[in-house]
Amino acid sequence: MWATRWLLLAALAATSGAKALGRCQLAQLLQRQGLDGYRGYSLADWLCMAFYESNFDTAAKSINADSSTSFGIFQINNQLWCTDERSPSENLCRVACADLLTSDITDDITCAKKIVRRPQGMDAW
Repeated sequence: MWATRWLLLAALAATSGAKALGRCQLAQLLQRQGLDGYRGYSLADWLCMAFYESNFDTAAKSINADSSTSFGIFQINNQLWCTDERSPSENLCRVACADLLTSDITDDITCAKKIVRRPQGMDAW
């Protein structure tokens, strides 16, 4: 019985596709995606922001004081940037919020690039 429960838990964890990334692993991913120097922000800026927002956890999800929810490694908000089943959104990144919770952070990076292109830049976080 114990082995069956353990296997079930392991299978659920494996299928979630989310994980906490190491600093160096995230740095390599961000560099490959062209974020080092993007809109004047260094790789260190991006790493610091990701650490502060999610502790490098791709599955991070938090409810904010205004009842909105932020998702993923960059804590992208559902009011403007992604869509979920809970609340209406402009969905400016054209992405489901749930997609921001996986270990594939390509869509998170694409959305973060859109966010920093706006006048607030990284101050949006």
